Amino acid sequence: MANSLRGEVLNLYKNLLYLGRDYPKGADYFKRRLKNVFLKNKDVKDPEKIRELIARGEFVMKELEALYFLRKYRAMKQRYYSDTKDTN
Repeated sequence: MANSLRGEVLNLYKNLLYLGRDYPKGADYFKRRLKNVFLKNKDVKDPEKIRELIARGEFVMKELEALYFLRKYRAMKQRYYSDTKDTN
């Protein structure tokens, strides 16, 4: 069972590392924080606690994706829609 959780943890780390490339404070900042969080929890052995931490990591992934989507939406909106006050 530990091996399957290990694979999930590694997969989560890789995905978060990939998403961190576009982090607003910089990729290096994100990478340091990510590494510190994973090292802090490296001694956790309880499978239930590991699943809980994986779920939290997946939540962070979804939040990052939402952040990037919102940033992209705002950029597109600024680019293609001017202020409506000027046209009225």
